[in-house]
Formats: sequence, C-alpha cells, structure tokens
Amino acid sequence: MTRKVEVLDLGTLNGPVLVFGGAVSNLQATQALLAEAQRLAIPGERIICTGDVVAYCADAEATTAALRQAGVRVLMGNCEEALGGDSDDCGCNFAPDSTCDLLARSWYAHAQRQLSADSKAWMRALPRSIRFTLAGWRLLAVHGAPSDISRWIFPSTPAAEKRAEIEAAGVDGVLAGHSGIPFAERVGAGFWVNAGSIGLPANDGTPRGWYAVLRPDTDGLSVWLNALTFDYKVTMQSMRAADLPAAYAVTLESGLWPSAEILPPRERASSGPPLAPVHFRADCV
Repeated sequence: MTRKVEVLDLGTLNGPVLVFGGAVSNLQATQALLAEAQRLAIPGERIICTGDVVAYCADAEATTAALRQAGVRVLMGNCEEALGGDSDDCGCNFAPDSTCDLLARSWYAHAQRQLSADSKAWMRALPRSIRFTLAGWRLLAVHGAPSDISRWIFPSTPAAEKRAEIEAAGVDGVLAGHSGIPFAERVGAGFWVNAGSIGLPANDGTPRGWYAVLRPDTDGLSVWLNALTFDYKVTMQSMRAADLPAAYAVTLESGLWPSAEILPPRERASSGPPLAPVHFRADCV
C-alpha cells in the first residue's frame, strides 16, 4: 500500500526558488518551463510544482515523465488525488453540469486511459503540501488552500479569508495554484502568492502561461510573476488528434477560458486585458 505524506519539509533553502502549477498535460509548456529553469540556473530541488500536472491537454503521461525526470518537487493537486485514487471525477470543485464540469468528463477520461500504473502510484504518494524557509520566511506550498485542496482563492477573495488560512497553517506565506489566475498580495504581516498555470492561459486574452520566482537577498524576499511562452499550436494539434474538447484547444490560442463560471464577479469583469509581470517585495520578517 502506498504511504501517504501530508507535508514534505524541505528545511531552509538557499538561492532562488521557482514555483509553478497547472502543467495540465501540456508537454510544450512543461518543456518551456524546464528550459526557463535551466536558463535561470535553478535546479530541480528548488523547483516546486503546486499540482495539476495532468488535466486539459493531451500528453498526460509524457508531461508527468518530464517533471519526474527533472527532479521537480511536486505536491498533490486535486487531479493527482483523483487520478491516483482512480476516482471517477477530477475533484476540481466545478459546479455539477456546468460547462467546465461537462468538458472535464472528456479530458479526465483521456488522462485515466493514458497514465501508466506507475505514474498513478507516484501521484498517490505525493505530499499534500511542501514546507520550507527562504530568507527567514516560513512558506507553505499548496494546491488550492491549506484547508482544502480544491478551494478557489482569487485576487478578490477577502484578505481576512487568506489571513485565516495563513495563520491556521502556522506560516508567513502561502504559495498556491488551482485558480489559474496569477497574483501576489501582502496579507497582514504575511503574503499569498498564486503562481498561475503554465499550461493554460490566465484568461487574459494571450496564449501565455505563468510562473513565479522567489529570490532571497539581504533585505528580504522578492517575488516575480513572469509570463511563459510555448508552442501552443503544437499543443492544439495534439489535443485535436486525441479528440479532446475543442473549447480548451481554442483557449490556448485565444487566451480566454471556455467559461467564466468559476470566477468571482471582479475576475469575470476583468477577463481579456493582458496581464503584466509583477514584482512583489516581502521585507525581512
């Protein structure tokens, strides 16, 4: 029986840390992210994936293999939890019979068929969170939120809710994914960073993914949210060849999600305008 790990503690890390999530079976985006990490000279042991390695796109097994081979620190997202447990549902927390829920039935079935037994066993053994200290900041990487693997946390989510999650986790900052919208926000004495998704656009009208780099220095910590470009046309071709939902293939080119159902009003109203890279400063604790 596979042993479950709740928290992987990496101790104190030295040097920049790259954080990303949502590879979503997009092999081209994953290869682009690994090439960027190599350009930045950030090794696998300082690269953290916030989950959803597998989802909307066509190359579930190849994407999983690429991240495993690179030695990336991967935590369990709702898709890994569902696929590793042979669930009949992705666990994305979509509203029943919503557009996203209906589309999920197709890509999830494709991923179930494509993933090897070894990859599913690897997913079952992933930690649900990753803890580490960087530049004096106690940080916790999770998928949705510390309290719930599939909780949606957006820029407009009240700061009091984010603060409660941070305090309950006993850390200074949370690094999350799941929602697909990158943002960095000071929350009380701590902060919340969502690195976005590398494999699916951020609903900003551009065919780009997003990732974060945390850089320690003598005065504290800098967080950069950067856009990632990849050959989305090749990804689209592989999705069409696999007969996956056209809506997500179109999203890769248009940069707009097939549905805004999961978005709060503020994020729904801001769909479309291209996001700019963000530099967030966290001074010494």
